[in-house]
Amino acid sequence: MKKISILLMTVFLAAFLTAGAASAEEEAFGESLQTPHALVMEVSTGKVLFEKDADTRIHPASVTKIMTILLIYEAMEDGTVTPQQEVVTSAHAKSMGGSQVFLEEGEVQTVDTLLKCIIIASGNDAAVAMAEQIAGTEEAFVARMNEKAKELGMENTHFADCCGLTDSADHYTSARDVALMSRELLLCYPQVVEYSSIWMEDITHVTAKGSSVFTLSNTNKLLRAFNGCDGLKTGSTSIAKYCLSATARRDGIRLISTVMTSPDSKTRFSEAGQLLNYGFSRCTMYHDEEREALPDIEVKGSLNREIRVEYGEDFSYLSTENEDFSQIEKNIEWQANVEAPVKAGDPVGAYVYTLNGKEIGRVPVVAAEDADKAGYLDYLNEMWKRWAI
Repeated sequence: MKKISILLMTVFLAAFLTAGAASAEEEAFGESLQTPHALVMEVSTGKVLFEKDADTRIHPASVTKIMTILLIYEAMEDGTVTPQQEVVTSAHAKSMGGSQVFLEEGEVQTVDTLLKCIIIASGNDAAVAMAEQIAGTEEAFVARMNEKAKELGMENTHFADCCGLTDSADHYTSARDVALMSRELLLCYPQVVEYSSIWMEDITHVTAKGSSVFTLSNTNKLLRAFNGCDGLKTGSTSIAKYCLSATARRDGIRLISTVMTSPDSKTRFSEAGQLLNYGFSRCTMYHDEEREALPDIEVKGSLNREIRVEYGEDFSYLSTENEDFSQIEKNIEWQANVEAPVKAGDPVGAYVYTLNGKEIGRVPVVAAEDADKAGYLDYLNEMWKRWAI
């Protein structure tokens, strides 16, 4: 008994020291950063891999536009606007200072072009033009931004405009909240990286003064400095200092790195890259590419007798603990007594994954075809067919 107690104490102490070492390492890494507010998140799971004072309310500058971009994609999805729909620039939109693409009052551009102007060049004028097109006024659009922030659980966020140009104290967010809205955008509309990864692209201004070409230049310099980076949004004002929500994908893993109120632009990009490297060093992803073939299953009360089944989705598992994936075990749990009627897509079981005795996930097993409920006449007809044979 004494030997067992000593062994348990040794295991506990080793675990405690390992956890302490990991915490000390993370603390040392955080202290090495000049950026006061930062967070790294894995996109598919939402798991936070590192954070530093991530809930303090700070001004986001143009990182605000992540929410604006998200709502524009939602509006395209529900049909409020279409990519080729024409938008007329208002005097209010034209009056925006800061980062802009120099839209003229009355100038017409498509939704798709204005979206590029916002994502690539951080155009304040383009953001306001789209806000007015979708909600009627910028104020009404901002109200929707705040509703969406609440929906996403962004507890330390309130927007006062749609582009981040305001210096209002009522316009704030946090490193964590920026990561939350960035994740939502990347999960729901992954096509955003097709635009956020563009380095330069020309648009054409057509106004009463004539036609002219304007080159959109990406404000995210990390695109060319970090392998795998393909977005997402920069921001800087005298109040907010230098901010960035960066995203990168490597080996099937996508991370978000948010750095807020960095002292200068060089530090912003450098430390966002360091944070991404830190995150990738802690992540390994398991993808099941060797799932067993599924047998047909019996459906009671149906003339089909048996139906084909299939996996309802793919399975992946993110580890930050350097786990041995060769120890993952898989098992099928079937529903008892599957009875008709059954529709294609209905769950009939689950494919369960365990690692070291702990369940790490499950994938639904679903019907691949319909199985209608047999009636009295169906049984008579089946009996007649058998008799005739």
